[in-house]
Amino acid sequence: MKKGIIPFLVLLMIIAFGCGKSSEKTAEKSIDNEQASYAVGYDLGTRTGLADISGEIDVDVLVEGLKDALNNKEARISQEDREKILKQFQEDMKEKQLKTKGLQGEKNKVEGKAFLEKHAKKEGAKITKSGLQYEIIREGTGPKPKATDKVKVHYRGTLIDGTEFDSSYKRGKPITLGLTGVIEGWREGVPLMKIGAKYRFVIPPELGYGENGAGPVISPFAVLIFEIELIGIEPAESEYNKD
Repeated sequence: MKKGIIPFLVLLMIIAFGCGKSSEKTAEKSIDNEQASYAVGYDLGTRTGLADISGEIDVDVLVEGLKDALNNKEARISQEDREKILKQFQEDMKEKQLKTKGLQGEKNKVEGKAFLEKHAKKEGAKITKSGLQYEIIREGTGPKPKATDKVKVHYRGTLIDGTEFDSSYKRGKPITLGLTGVIEGWREGVPLMKIGAKYRFVIPPELGYGENGAGPVISPFAVLIFEIELIGIEPAESEYNKD
């Protein structure tokens, strides 16, 4: 769960009330009511964080509560009790999330270690003193960036099971960033490259996001794999035209 349950439910009710009040305008625009209702419901499920707690709630009862609120019916649970219930639900979910995160972290340690050991034996694999591993997919011919430079790169990031968590290729545009503001694996790895080069980096957790992980996909102690293509270099002190 990304955010607190209570703020999420407040947002859900605000959106729901807003949708109910605009039903006349929807009809005027000749939008099919059933399709509009489905679209609103699906949007609520995907954009308000419901998917994060879908396994912890009874969807039918949730809809019942939503209907009562929209129809201005008296809630079957008092406001005081609702606040207590939501607070406890939030605490329970946070505790469960931390437990799950911890178990995933332990799993990542074991699987990550095995993956790193296997990859280190791969033909063409190179290892730095810090433990960063990399392969040269294509060598470049231009200069190498310094640790203080900005670089223009195309990249794709995955977990060891192939799960993709980020890709500038999918966005259709390279990104420009300063090497002082990235994870240690990038800070060490990118300066090894010449302009025009494309490397594949295997980054141990201590050079990545470590015990904290990052976001919903990169869990604690995850080994990260990045394919990075160095397109350009810009000294940090000058302005770079990102277009």
